[in-house]
Amino acid sequence: MEKEEYIRRAEEEDDWAPGWDAIEDCFKAVYSDQKPNHYGTTMANRAMFGGDQYLDGYSLYRSEKGYVHIVTFGMSELYTNADAFGGEYSRWGYEMTIKLPVKTDEECMWAIDMLSNLARYTHTSNRFIEPFQYISGGGNPIRIGADTELTGLIVVEDTEIKGVDTVHGRLDFLQIVGITQSELDVLIADPNQAIPFIEKMKADNPLLVTDLERKNSYL
Repeated sequence: MEKEEYIRRAEEEDDWAPGWDAIEDCFKAVYSDQKPNHYGTTMANRAMFGGDQYLDGYSLYRSEKGYVHIVTFGMSELYTNADAFGGEYSRWGYEMTIKLPVKTDEECMWAIDMLSNLARYTHTSNRFIEPFQYISGGGNPIRIGADTELTGLIVVEDTEIKGVDTVHGRLDFLQIVGITQSELDVLIADPNQAIPFIEKMKADNPLLVTDLERKNSYL
């Protein structure tokens, strides 16, 4: 698409959101025509209007493999923006995902809050996340108040959703995976352990689903 066509379409279609469409198209490649449950943030709460929400929403897809697959909307350029056309990256260049072995949306709300906090951190500190980066929870469980061994996170490329080049630049999907304190301690001491650690986890959990009930350690 040439920029002139982009501008013309943006002027003719008030509701055209090419970045949003790109995210949904990437998930459609895996989930076909499934209509996900979508949770949007209110306009008044969004950061551009003075609020503390840096994402426009989240979609929850249900996998036949037994988990809910959550994706964010708002780390990338969602709406028409002529200045963003043809960029190297679509805003931050990624959206975040996480997979949970749960049955209800209510069981996902803690993860949505966590993703919201990660988005806020990125936007306010101007520091993005990238594959094999670990994130410490300060010894606290990743789900506040939960009886879980998972106290940290590691970032990987989503195991199913492939990235794509959009009209606003590159868009990838970074999956957040919960890790134990012992695993986190090893990664802090030696970040080079990140890749072999993920390979060990994939042997048991190839899609890297975050299970709060996991007790074993891979490091």
